[in-house]
Amino acid sequence: MEIRPVAESLAFSEEKMQKNSLFDSPHLFYDAYCLLPGQAQKVHAHEGSDKVYYVLRGTGRFTVGDEERDLTEGHAVIARAGDPHGVRNETQEDLVLLVTMAPRPS
Repeated sequence: MEIRPVAESLAFSEEKMQKNSLFDSPHLFYDAYCLLPGQAQKVHAHEGSDKVYYVLRGTGRFTVGDEERDLTEGHAVIARAGDPHGVRNETQEDLVLLVTMAPRPS
């Protein structure tokens, strides 16, 4: 059985948002994204993969398609294949997201 202590996988960088891998397979990835105040993942799209963001800590401003919404701890949002998506941390608190994508992009 593969088990990962999520708290031990969290790491931040002053330079840019950090993607910390928890699980990775040919079929999907499951990461912890760590964003300091002011950091962002630019809006982009994946033609053949769905992505789910789950807010573990903080508040993120999410863009999916042509909608934008602030989500807090305990909320999840999906970006279906082809939907432009991204997230920004516009607060003064750290933002931690659990992110999975399937199928794994090539």
